[in-house]
Amino acid sequence: MTVAVRHDWSKEEVLGLFNQPFSDLMYMAQTIHRQNFDPNQVQVSTLLSIKTGTCPEDCKYCPQSAHYNTGLEKEKLLEIERVIAEAKVAKENGSSRFCMGAAWRSPNKKNMPYVLDMVKEVKALGMETCMTLGMLTDEQASELADAGLDYYNHNLDTSPEHYGEIITTRTYQDRLDTLANVRSAGMKVCCGGIVGMGEELQDRAGLLVQLANLEEQPESVPINMLVKVKGTPLENEADLDPFDFLRTIAVARILMPKSHVRLSAGREEMNEQMQSMAYLAGANSIFYGEKLLTTPNPSANKDMELFDKLGIKPEQHCVAHEQEAAVAEQITEAAMDKHFYNADRA
Repeated sequence: MTVAVRHDWSKEEVLGLFNQPFSDLMYMAQTIHRQNFDPNQVQVSTLLSIKTGTCPEDCKYCPQSAHYNTGLEKEKLLEIERVIAEAKVAKENGSSRFCMGAAWRSPNKKNMPYVLDMVKEVKALGMETCMTLGMLTDEQASELADAGLDYYNHNLDTSPEHYGEIITTRTYQDRLDTLANVRSAGMKVCCGGIVGMGEELQDRAGLLVQLANLEEQPESVPINMLVKVKGTPLENEADLDPFDFLRTIAVARILMPKSHVRLSAGREEMNEQMQSMAYLAGANSIFYGEKLLTTPNPSANKDMELFDKLGIKPEQHCVAHEQEAAVAEQITEAAMDKHFYNADRA
């Protein structure tokens, strides 16, 4: 089975995938996964909150929103030295990508120089870099790209139809505009959503349709399961059926065959069997470490123990290979330029 990357999925097609017998869906997802990735490797990232709390947005799932009293201890923007120290520890523990998140609506001019320095310093460690800072203008996206940022995370969260039930302080189009600015600046996109927020099946399908039908599909697609935090409007939301979550992972893999599908927030509530099924469904990326911004995450030791049981190894990122490829491309371009120059003279 060979599946090309498509950008014209209809919601009806995607609902049809969701409604397949579970074993058939898993088989399709795993087959597609094996065509595009090593099935026994998982990309490992670490996520650090570089500025915590007092976010002006009203996302109903988020303990960092200033609209809700969740007892969260607020922090100012971390010093660069502490960020670099955390990145070094993450690298030693096996992470290939270091992600930095700030609870902002968007970064301001005062903070941008510090953020740019963080990117440069983490990049110098030989790690991939990722940030999530809220909405970006085209100018801010270009600055981050020039500093060497590899990925920018900006989730769509849910379907356009359900979005207004979750967030009112920024629009769906605001999010799409930021993604467009990130792409225009030449960075890779990390974009996914959250399931278990009271949405219907058609909303989970609608979210995946939005992601898959972007002009260029996200390189990284985090699928989060709602972490219910006391004090947020969704603290009493009903639990999502594990099979509904696994189906979402599998359909994401089918729709976005070349993207890393990240098993993200909510893993603390998943047993080893459920996580193993998620890898079988096509998940091949995780956040590593005991905290995701402000919510719990399985310990690094538990992840490595499960990897050992499953025969999974962390995916390696090699900056040297990327640099060699870039140099080779420059040499090829220079040779072609010289060829055409000599041909013109002749």
